[in-house]
Amino acid sequence: MQFKDVLVAPQLKAQIINQVKLHRVSHAQLFHAQPGSHAFALAIAMAQYMCCEHPTENDSCGHCPSCIQFEKLTHPDLHLYFPNCITKNVKKEPDCQQFMQEFREFVFRNDYHIDIQDWLTELEGENKQANINIRDCSNIISHNNVRSYSGGFKFYILWNIDRLYHAAAPKLLKTLEEPEGQSLFILISEKPEQILKTILSRTQLVTIPKLTDEQLATALRKRFPDMEEQTAHDIAMLADGDYNRAFQIHADDSDYQASLAAFDILMGSALSFSRQQSAEVVNYPRVHEEMGEIVAQGREAQKAFLTFTIRMLRNMLMTTTNHPEMVKATHAEQTILEKYKGAIGLKQATLLTEECNKALFHIGRNANSGIVFTDLFFKMAGALR
Repeated sequence: MQFKDVLVAPQLKAQIINQVKLHRVSHAQLFHAQPGSHAFALAIAMAQYMCCEHPTENDSCGHCPSCIQFEKLTHPDLHLYFPNCITKNVKKEPDCQQFMQEFREFVFRNDYHIDIQDWLTELEGENKQANINIRDCSNIISHNNVRSYSGGFKFYILWNIDRLYHAAAPKLLKTLEEPEGQSLFILISEKPEQILKTILSRTQLVTIPKLTDEQLATALRKRFPDMEEQTAHDIAMLADGDYNRAFQIHADDSDYQASLAAFDILMGSALSFSRQQSAEVVNYPRVHEEMGEIVAQGREAQKAFLTFTIRMLRNMLMTTTNHPEMVKATHAEQTILEKYKGAIGLKQATLLTEECNKALFHIGRNANSGIVFTDLFFKMAGALR
């Protein structure tokens, strides 16, 4: 991966390249990524540039043996770590090495725009709490005690470091603070607030800004040459800098439609219940059926739906203001928003969002999903009342 192919702000690329030239690269960096960003690609491009045998002024050459190995993610001094879990093929004691080939293929297939939910679907481990575990940490320490293959830097890229298993984290502290030889750690996370403070304190923060609408629209038209310019700009505006979401909107996939339908049923039924309407109008069996389908998809899908619900609640509130430009929604979402326009005010939106966040918290800690969603429905009805 070369810098020219990385979809991030040009200023950030220039900053990283300048640090490499001046030999001022911190040995441990935290890339604060935005959803759907090219953060993983940026980390690979940086490592490839630092190892390139014939670098140009602003990029790696792309042709030397080192660059070719990086393009395949097989360079012996490149060590990749990512959340993993028990699967059908790995029955016990999983670690990253057992999933390395699948992960490489996943990265290439998604053009480095990788998402944790997509990765868990790839593993068929949606019902597991995937993490970077204690065996992975032991492997990092073991590799760090060995001299690099090329005699230069060794690179450790930890994707979704916020999923580092807490019991395993202490094993890494000394290595992060005082790594052996020329070692560079790049930690990537969309949720740095969930990272242990002891880990955060040992890293230098690099914030990767969201893509602008113009950057995202250009990327869409490059990927889909037949797409009209106005369509690309509309999708980019709705995606809010998230490359993966832009593709989801373009594809209009079934999961997104299912989430939209489930939200409509949940909100409509909760409103009817709060107004003490008849059982037929409330139609709780339909709500129970929809929630059951979400529960059956696994915990990551449940979290995704709750996050979607929070965004819809925010848009519902924005429709009541004098700033319609603050509403970022697809045409299908606009239809739902119009249906419930004026249904909630600031107080209700705050209470509903709090309940969704509580549900997210409990799902993340292995609570019974069916009970969590049932409780959420009645809490929403109470907040609306």
